[in-house]
Amino acid sequence: MKLSLEYLIREPKVTLEKNPVIVLLHGYGSNEADLFSFATELPENYYIISARAPYDMQYNSYAWYAINFDADQNKFSDNEQAKTSRDAILNFIDELIANYPIDKDNVVLAGFSQGAILSYAIALSHPERISKVIALSGYINDEIFSENYKNNDFSKLKIFHSHGTVDQVIPIDWARKSTPFLKQLNIDATYKEYPVGHGVSPQNFYDFKNWLLS
Repeated sequence: MKLSLEYLIREPKVTLEKNPVIVLLHGYGSNEADLFSFATELPENYYIISARAPYDMQYNSYAWYAINFDADQNKFSDNEQAKTSRDAILNFIDELIANYPIDKDNVVLAGFSQGAILSYAIALSHPERISKVIALSGYINDEIFSENYKNNDFSKLKIFHSHGTVDQVIPIDWARKSTPFLKQLNIDATYKEYPVGHGVSPQNFYDFKNWLLS
């Protein structure tokens, strides 16, 4: 089925009238096949849908938004592109709900790196649309949240977020700031750290899967 974003899909093994969905959002310079490799290990009652980011970086790598460097090698995220992608993913979720028997009250976002940063932005901007977030190796960039996000009702939103203590791409200090940030908004969040770099360890996978099942 042709939707606004390219995607891979694993249908649920157990078909219900409406099934929950996990939407996978890959990191910068990757593609939809990356996180989809987890699909066979994820709960069987879910649709697993892995979306491809819209910005083509050639050689089968894609980005949700540009990351630019200045002369001193400081990184800058293109926040306007990130907001465009935030809205594009929400639109894509609407298309999925219109085209598949998906339970709109049980939409899970699972993102890695740039995908995690956007998962926070989508869920905190529109908590009525997302039930759970799995944010792996990302951080909170509230500059890409909707304007009045603090007025939202977060009572039903649950977040699992994790980070590698030796991450050389996104410093652990950035990730650690997310816990007090979410606590201030009274969001039900579980945070874990693993002795790895910018990646997902088997233990990390096992932990978020258990969190999802609980």
